[in-house]
Amino acid sequence: MATEPERRKPKVNKGRVLRKEQITPHMIRVVIGGADLAGFGCGEFTDHYVKLLFAPPGVEYPEPFDLDAIRAGLPREQWPSTRTYTVRAWDPAAVELTLDFVYHGDEGLAGPWAAGVEPGDEIRFLGPGGAYAPDPGADWHLLVGDESALPAIGASLERVPEGAPAKVFIEVSGPEEEQRLDSPGDAEIVWLHRNGGAVGDTLVRAVRELDFPDGTVHAFVHGEAAFVRDIRRYLRVDRGLPLERLSISGYWRRGRDDEGWRASKRDWNRQIEEEEAKALT
Repeated sequence: MATEPERRKPKVNKGRVLRKEQITPHMIRVVIGGADLAGFGCGEFTDHYVKLLFAPPGVEYPEPFDLDAIRAGLPREQWPSTRTYTVRAWDPAAVELTLDFVYHGDEGLAGPWAAGVEPGDEIRFLGPGGAYAPDPGADWHLLVGDESALPAIGASLERVPEGAPAKVFIEVSGPEEEQRLDSPGDAEIVWLHRNGGAVGDTLVRAVRELDFPDGTVHAFVHGEAAFVRDIRRYLRVDRGLPLERLSISGYWRRGRDDEGWRASKRDWNRQIEEEEAKALT
């Protein structure tokens, strides 16, 4: 009789804040290190992510920290909340993990943490996960995203092969949120400014208006779920791109926190797949 594979226990990492930097008015970079991160399994992908663990106010957990024991022994309201963030950079020699946070004042959980954190403060997190890196065999690359995808786009551009064409569309709130991005590839980076409009509207237009180069594309499209859905439908149905040429998913959804979005994401994706299947038949 076949048996269920043993569920792999997620690894809980503990890091210490080394420094932070305000890189734009609404983007804070936090560098985390510490001996506990030696051997952190990061680097294969350019969309690596971690899940930061935040204890509710007034709740402290016994040492050694055991997430399974916490979830088994404490009421749900005392469990740590998770927030998912893409790794901007990992330096194994220096043992430094870099994360970028979008910050909008007191809104949210991770942004205010990043704004108030000080060197020496500790943070626990799960990971890393990840699945995408630019295909060196692709004829050209398409990278599309809002602020939440900026760290992954920046990391991915650094891995685009030398001279390889890349069309890059990044939407931010305004020109003050642009930042320098480097690539060995032949990257055409277009910054799109929301200027109070709906998240992703400019990205959908830009992709639809793009004169697609010849050859095989490898596309990375991430950010708010609604615009990602619209671009996915265009690439899959109108352009006929196979899923294996796409890394495409909603990082977040308007009106949902990270945990609420993760809980509903499977159903959201299933609905998209069903709609695509009908359109492609």
